Amino acid sequence: MFDVTPFHCLVFDMDGTLVESGPLHELAWRETLSRFKLPIDSQLMRSLAGVPTRETLLTVAATTGKKLTAPVDEINAFKEALVSELAPRYVKATALADLARQHHGHMPMAVGTGACTQEAREILEHCGLLSLFDVVIGADQVANPKPAPDTFLACARYLDCPPTDCVVFEDADLGLDAAQAAGMTAVDVRTEFHFINDYFLGN
Repeated sequence: MFDVTPFHCLVFDMDGTLVESGPLHELAWRETLSRFKLPIDSQLMRSLAGVPTRETLLTVAATTGKKLTAPVDEINAFKEALVSELAPRYVKATALADLARQHHGHMPMAVGTGACTQEAREILEHCGLLSLFDVVIGADQVANPKPAPDTFLACARYLDCPPTDCVVFEDADLGLDAAQAAGMTAVDVRTEFHFINDYFLGN
C-alpha cells in the first residue's frame, strides 16, 4: 500500500480512481452523443477524461466542427440523468477505496472530481464510500474545473491543509496537471496501482 505518512491530507479523484466507472460513462456518453447528433471519437473522448460534461460537449463540438443541436445545459442534464439511472448497475469501488478506509478517522480526506457534486455523492453512496470523506468538491463548486487547480485547492481549504501537505490520487493526465498546478504531490494511479480505466478503449 502507498505510504502516506509524509502527508497530512489525502485527496482523491473519483472516476477511474476511487470508483470504476469507465463503462458507465462511456455508455452514457455514447447514448448522449448519438441522441444529439454529435460524432463519437474514442480518442478524443479518452483525452477528455476528467473534464466536466459541459466543457466536454463544447470541446467535442469545436474539435469536430459540429454545432450543438440543443442548449448545452439540456444535453448536460440528459447525460447526468443517464448516469444517475445506470450507476447502480455499473459502478463499483476500486482497490484504492481500501486506502481511504484505512485512513478514515485518522487523516482528513476529500474527493475532488470533474463530476457535478450531486452526481459524485450519489455514485460514492452507491459504492459505500461517501461517509469516508470530509468533503466532496465537484466541478460545479469552482470557477475553473480541472485541469485548473481550483478543485484541489478548494479541497485543501476545506480540510484546512496547506497544498504542499496534500497528496492527490488521480488517473487522468488533466487531473494530474491540476494537482501539480495546485502545488500538491500527484500520484498517477495508472502506474502506482496499475489501474486501467476502461473508458473508450475501443473504436
